[in-house]
Amino acid sequence: MMGIYTKTGDKGETSFINGERVRKNDLRIEVYGTLDELNSLLGVTMHFVEETYLKEILSSIQNDLFTLTASLAALHNHHTNNSTKYPKIASKHIREMETRIDEFEGKLSEQKCFLLPGGTQAASFLHLSRTVARRSERLLVSLSEVYPVSGDIMKYINRLSDLLYVLARYSNEKLQVKEQQPIYKYFEEMEAEEGEEV
Repeated sequence: MMGIYTKTGDKGETSFINGERVRKNDLRIEVYGTLDELNSLLGVTMHFVEETYLKEILSSIQNDLFTLTASLAALHNHHTNNSTKYPKIASKHIREMETRIDEFEGKLSEQKCFLLPGGTQAASFLHLSRTVARRSERLLVSLSEVYPVSGDIMKYINRLSDLLYVLARYSNEKLQVKEQQPIYKYFEEMEAEEGEEV
C-alpha cells in the first residue's frame, strides 16, 4: 500500500496520470480541487439530512462528481488515446437531474422573490453546496476556454446547482421552516438612519 505522502509535491508541483508535472495552482488542478471540495461538502450535508431518499440522491451526486472529475482528467491528460473506455458524464445523467428537479419543484410553494440562504441545518448546507457548485461552474467555463470540456459536463454542473437549490427549499418546507426574504436598504433609508445617529 502506498503511503499518503510522497514528498514529490513539496515544491508546489503535482503529477497528472500521464506523468506531466504541473504547478498546484494550474487551472486544471483548481477545477479538480473545487469539485473535490463540493463532493466533501455534500458528505457533510448528508449528515444533516434525515430523509433516506435525499441521502440517496446526494450519494448519487457524489459518485457522479467522481465520474465527472475522472472524465475531465482523461480528456486533459490525453491518457485515453481517443478511447471511449473512460468514465463519462452523459445525457442520461442530465435527464436524471432534470427529473429530480421537476419532482421536488412540484412539491414546493411558488417562489415570488429572492430568498435568504438558511433555515434548517440541512437546508443551510444544501445552499452552501449550491454556491460551491456555482463556483465549480465558473471555473469550468474558464477551463473550457483553454482545454476541452464536454457540453454534457457543463450542463450537468449547471443543473446540479438548480437541484441543490430546490432540495434546500424542500428541506425547509418539509419541516415548516419559513423562508426569509432579503431586506433591501435603499440610499434614502441609510441617510435617515445616519441622521438619527448624529
